[in-house]
Formats: sequence, structure tokens, C-alpha cells
Amino acid sequence: MGYLYILQSETTSHFYIGSTPELERRLAEHFRGHSLATRNRGPWKLVHQERFDTLLEARRRESEIKRWKSATMIRALVEGSVWLERADHDRPGLGFESHEPTIPVTTISPG
Repeated sequence: MGYLYILQSETTSHFYIGSTPELERRLAEHFRGHSLATRNRGPWKLVHQERFDTLLEARRRESEIKRWKSATMIRALVEGSVWLERADHDRPGLGFESHEPTIPVTTISPG
């Protein structure tokens, strides 16, 4: 299993896009400041995630989103996530909802 996730800085509004086989562990690393890419740039909040059958699929989606190089497109993706989270508010999870990808997966780096 693989996950694509997008974090947003609560101080700068910049996005961080990543992928991982263990979403809960990876998010904990970001939130504790154990990731050089996000350290001292937060606090961060999870604003989007997508689940895939394989890590390779998640990494491909990450690459796709990073190629967008457009905060506007990322915001549109994230705003779609917010709507989905409201629709699925009663689903159990890690404190946020999991959604099967319904559009091609992409990742974005801060900057």
C-alpha cells in the first residue's frame, strides 16, 4: 500500500507533497520536526491524501503533482479534499479520511 499526502504550512501557506508506505508514521515525523524538508517551516496540517495499491503508484502521483508547479492547481485539489472529508465525516481513520484516488495522482514540493 502507498499514500500520497499534501501538507500545508499554517504560517506560510506553502505546500509539501510526499508519498510513503506508512502514512501515520511519516506524518508523525513531519509533525515532530524529524524531517529536514519541513522542519522549522510549520506548523503543518494535512490537507489532502490519496491511497494506492502500491508505493510505486503513490510515487508516480507525487511526481505528477510536483510537475504542476502551480499552487492554484494544488489548492483546487486540496479544496476537493475538504469537500470529500465533509461528505465522509463518519468514516473511521487516522483523524482524517482516506480516499481512493479519483483523479491522477500528483505531488508538489515546497518552494
